[in-house]
Amino acid sequence: MKTKILLTLTLVLIICCKTDKKEKANHSVTTEKIDNSIEVVTNVMDFVCVDTIKSGWNTFKYINKSNEPHFLMFDDYPDDKTIDTIKSQVMKPFDDGMMYIMKGDMDAAMNAFGALPEWFQDVKFVGGTGLISPGMTANVTIKLEPGFHIMECYVKMENGMFHASMGMAKELYILEEDSGNQPPEADINITISSTEGIVYNKEITKGNHIISVFFKDQIVHENFVGHDVNLVKLSDNANLDELEAWMNWMNPKGLISPAPEGVTFLGGVNNGLTSNIQYFEVNLEPGNYAFIAEVPNSKSKGMFKTFSIIE
Repeated sequence: MKTKILLTLTLVLIICCKTDKKEKANHSVTTEKIDNSIEVVTNVMDFVCVDTIKSGWNTFKYINKSNEPHFLMFDDYPDDKTIDTIKSQVMKPFDDGMMYIMKGDMDAAMNAFGALPEWFQDVKFVGGTGLISPGMTANVTIKLEPGFHIMECYVKMENGMFHASMGMAKELYILEEDSGNQPPEADINITISSTEGIVYNKEITKGNHIISVFFKDQIVHENFVGHDVNLVKLSDNANLDELEAWMNWMNPKGLISPAPEGVTFLGGVNNGLTSNIQYFEVNLEPGNYAFIAEVPNSKSKGMFKTFSIIE
């Protein structure tokens, strides 16, 4: 029981804690922009992109050329860490814990997660794309602070292995020099919070939209992660209960590739800190859709909202 309490407190601090960032002066700018965006491509289990960018506002164009659903999340790590440190001290406890979850041994899983290093509490989840289906492209605009970051995806393979442990964890250095970019102008505004759920300010119509997402607050939910906003297109055969259960990674069948039948993920935004704002762009056709957060019991929390677009 003590291990579970310590683990929960540690993961709460992941969302809440802030850490000072130091300049990475030994890295030069290699940013390549396409349509004023930084292109990130996943071919199989990888992130192909530059490894150094300017700080401030940047738009990321994430192209999923693989056969798996993915997302792109930015983790703000202490600057004295390396990818090798993260693989040995962070990924291993998560891999071990997930192995026990797949076997139905939650107590052993909690003990495995308890092996996370004390400094892990200084990590911040600072944004990224929502889930994106195979063959799709997601665009997200976020503001990043200088320092050492990791780009990751923790969707799981059928055996429970996290994509991050299979190659989808890449270093990204954010320089002190500001990009000079400004955020886009949104035509739809979403607010998400633990008390009010997902709330948007107007009817959503067909066509191209830039959607802002404001994190009124951020908390750690039962699955030890914060809330986010994923946009999903729903076919007639989509099972909403199955989708809701799938969005919980601690469910042995949750976030397991492939995604449930009848759902196509179109992006959105990943975890953000309190008062953080992110933007994503999407072109919507007539059909049925949903905004859903990656949390357990999202319907009861107001974080699973369906809507329809007609001609």
